[in-house]
Amino acid sequence: MSAGQWARDLMMGTRFAFAGGREGWVRAVLTAVGVGLGVALLLLTTALPNALAERDRREEARRDHTYLQQTMPAADDTLVIADVDTTYLDRQVRGRLLDPDGARAPLPPGVEEFPAAGAMVVSPALKELLDSDRGELLRERLPYDVVGTIGEQGLVGSRELAYYAGAEGLAERIDRSMVARIDAFGGPDQPETELDPVLLLLVLVVFVVLLMPVAVFIAAAVRFGGERRDRRLAALRLVGSDSRATRRIAAGEALAGALLGLVLGTGFFLIGREVAASFEVFGVSVFPSYLNPSPLLALLVAVAVPAAAVLVTLLALRGVVIEPLGVVRTARPARRRLWWRLLLPLAGVGLLTPMIGQGRENGTFNQYLVTGGVVCLLVGVTALLPWFVEAVVSRLGAGSLSWQLAVRRLQLNSGAAARMVNGIAVAVAGAIALQMLFAGVEDDYTEATGYDVSRAQMQVRVPAGVELPAAAAELERTEGVRQVHALSEGYLYDAPPPKETMLGASLTVGDCATLREVAELPSCRDGDAFVLSGGDYDEDTAALNEPGRKLYLEAGEDPGRPEALSWTLPEEVKRAHAIEDPTGSRRNGFLMTPGALPEAMAEELRGELYLAVDESVPYALEHVRNAAAGINPMTEPITWYATERSERFDSIRTGLFVGATAVLALIGASLLVSQLEQLRERRKLLSSLVAFGTRRRTLSLSVLWQTAVPIGLGLLLASAVGVTLGAVLLRMTATSVRVDWPSVLRMTGIGAAVVVVVTLLSLPPLLRMMRPDGLRTE
Repeated sequence: MSAGQWARDLMMGTRFAFAGGREGWVRAVLTAVGVGLGVALLLLTTALPNALAERDRREEARRDHTYLQQTMPAADDTLVIADVDTTYLDRQVRGRLLDPDGARAPLPPGVEEFPAAGAMVVSPALKELLDSDRGELLRERLPYDVVGTIGEQGLVGSRELAYYAGAEGLAERIDRSMVARIDAFGGPDQPETELDPVLLLLVLVVFVVLLMPVAVFIAAAVRFGGERRDRRLAALRLVGSDSRATRRIAAGEALAGALLGLVLGTGFFLIGREVAASFEVFGVSVFPSYLNPSPLLALLVAVAVPAAAVLVTLLALRGVVIEPLGVVRTARPARRRLWWRLLLPLAGVGLLTPMIGQGRENGTFNQYLVTGGVVCLLVGVTALLPWFVEAVVSRLGAGSLSWQLAVRRLQLNSGAAARMVNGIAVAVAGAIALQMLFAGVEDDYTEATGYDVSRAQMQVRVPAGVELPAAAAELERTEGVRQVHALSEGYLYDAPPPKETMLGASLTVGDCATLREVAELPSCRDGDAFVLSGGDYDEDTAALNEPGRKLYLEAGEDPGRPEALSWTLPEEVKRAHAIEDPTGSRRNGFLMTPGALPEAMAEELRGELYLAVDESVPYALEHVRNAAAGINPMTEPITWYATERSERFDSIRTGLFVGATAVLALIGASLLVSQLEQLRERRKLLSSLVAFGTRRRTLSLSVLWQTAVPIGLGLLLASAVGVTLGAVLLRMTATSVRVDWPSVLRMTGIGAAVVVVVTLLSLPPLLRMMRPDGLRTE
């Protein structure tokens, strides 16, 4: 067969799609919408690498200082900057105080001029929040006048909360951590640490699982209206077309829908690209300019989608005999065979088996075997589902009239029902496997913080120059605070600095009630001092505990500074036994009540406040943060958690949630289009039944059963395949297999909920199609 004949037949099919009357172009539009939704998501996927790279570039361009940065002298081109990040309603707010040293001080990206002291420039999202009722408590924390907005180049996302505020006298607070002097924004590239093999496996599986439902939906969309199309093609046989030419013409008709789908998909993508700036999903937002697809990947989509449309159509028509007098598909089809359908999942397991037990200690996983294995298992769902649905519905029978109508329809054409739920089944199977994998390896990336959150939930570090009792009293009056434990902390040495080797132990100062939170005290009154035993790293404590010995307190941030203060151990120092303090550690060294501490040393100690918060009080944490900001703008309370997870693990999980949200939206939209297409094909049948007296309620229930039965079977099969895939992936990571049943039920429930919503949305068109005037024809 020549290429010219192929081209002529494909072009004829394309003309039939748009010039073949109402049926032809309606089918083409339905196909285009289904394909377009998939193409839009594929284009979004191809744009993700560029979006992530652009976020990293902008984050790098605005980098201002790092911990342990060397202090530089003030000059006309330097700037003193302070980190005043905060949290509001579980959202991060990036904040910086700016104090330029001269006229040529560097401006932050996105800022046109330095705000004056007491003024600030804010991101558009922060301005929106401050102007709303939800931002009332945050306005109290940021007592600055808004004089401008930060430009796009200074933000990593459209919904990021950020501000730059003017300040004075920051140079006196330079401490090499919170406050620093810089002469430029940005910095040398930071060396990136490699992802460990398990995290790389997670990333790879996430991409495959998210893209597979898209491919399945595109393959299903090109078969919309297949029954009516085949009946129309029978007319071609009457005018002399052979069966092969007829199939090529059908492929051309599908090609037309796919090409139109590319156009619609590009439009959907461009619309979604603009709309994306208005949303934040799991803390991630983007600007439209971020979402620029890679030209090579976009070209691959443009070629692969039409090619897939032609291929799927030709494969689908292999089991259909189109003759001049009709389509031989209305007769009872031969039973589907199971053996070859099992080959795909078995091949998937076979590809993954060589990596079982590899774990993270034996190098990275083979990405080709992983991709091939996961794809085969997920595609195996689409191969097994038609057989599974046919095998089950063939055994269904007695029941109500609506049930019998639904079962008979499924028995006549179970393949169409299976195609409709293939995408949701693949998505659920992949989601179950991923949830099992995430749950299985989560403990490896989660560690206990040691904090005793039953005793305290927040910690406030009181900066130098702020009296600890006054700060404690202010926080005690704060709404939602139940109790405040105030401690002053420092470090004692056996000799004045500088000295190369020194013995040292910690010093903790507090009232008797507070000291009992860190040690078992024999008796206590103001003026007592204690030496601790049983603490962590307390080898030096016993050596330093000599009556009459002079100990020296570190002064300021650097223990090597000469202005050290001394304290002489009294003849009698009470003994106390260390217990776990609220931070989860056992202190060493010495305890003092305020009466035993020399007045000169008190000014050099660092203040720590441990807060017990009643979180049942609305916005209790926000009230604490506001009170801390009132004490000092650079005081940000630390919220305690019992555990913390790896940032990279969390970012991968966030990426999964963002992608899954987009895929679920595609699933819902595609299912709705598919449902409407099937209802359109049965319009005359529904109208006929209504004309003969069938109740609309009965027909509506029958349509619901026709959706519910395949969906239930699809979710059951998806659960089995998902658990199998999850178990294999866990064995690959050398993790014990544990079925996360709550996740399995949750994923299955989400899939079922999407179908229920789609079914409810299809009810109004269904009721309109039941009118007797649907029997009219032209």
